[in-house]
Amino acid sequence: MQFWKMNGAGNDFIILNNLREGLPADALPALARRLCHRRLSIGADGLMVVDRPSGDADYRMRFFNADGSVGEMCGNGARCICRYGFEIGLAGEVQRVETTAGLVTGWRISARQYRIELNRPTVLRLDCPVEVDGAAFPCSYVELGSPGLPHAVVPLPGLRGRPEEELRALGRRLRAHPAFPKGANVNFYDVEADGRIWERTFERGVEDFTYACGTGTGSVAAVLTLLGRSDGRGVAVDMTGGTLVVDVELRGREVEHLYLTGPTNVVARGEITDEELPL
Repeated sequence: MQFWKMNGAGNDFIILNNLREGLPADALPALARRLCHRRLSIGADGLMVVDRPSGDADYRMRFFNADGSVGEMCGNGARCICRYGFEIGLAGEVQRVETTAGLVTGWRISARQYRIELNRPTVLRLDCPVEVDGAAFPCSYVELGSPGLPHAVVPLPGLRGRPEEELRALGRRLRAHPAFPKGANVNFYDVEADGRIWERTFERGVEDFTYACGTGTGSVAAVLTLLGRSDGRGVAVDMTGGTLVVDVELRGREVEHLYLTGPTNVVARGEITDEELPL
């Protein structure tokens, strides 16, 4: 099988073209678990499979987390797959990508910069506090698209300096908190003294922190805009893998458009020769 390895701000993915490979859908979860394993195979946060669309789109993006679970959508993944789609000739500089959470439009800004319109929030609760071990944490809850991709947005002062294991333990507890029946991607953020936003995301399906989360960053920017802490224009969010920029357009008190812009990187293109693939 031919593959591409890409990352968007350090959020990394394996891409397969199923228009050519013809892999059966029921084989994809196990394939994702194997290929995304960082010691036994290529390693990635997720697997993206290009397939035929069911409706009015250039192609379909099937997304699988590293644990083989289906992801409704992935913001950095969608930006990367837009570059892939452009470079192999599936679409032009503006493209429409079918995802499980709904149709996503992408734009080529430059050779490496891509912009997408994230799925609109279908659930957004600004005041959704949660309790862990007797401690209360302020929280907002956002679902993007339908079916909704769930995000907990949690302000955490001093985030940059907090011990990694402390954060991981808290992220794990919140990710599976009963307040979130579908589980949630947990987006910790801190608006620092200079006004910059620092974010860490504990991702459902990866079950650890990733270097960036596009849909999580969009959710953080949407919440900050609705809380009046940002004007929603060019909201730059820093994370371990780099910086993503979000533009939030409101209609009254609702998010009408949510755009995500950032870098893409083609790490490798080649042939998968893994002799233990579950096919």
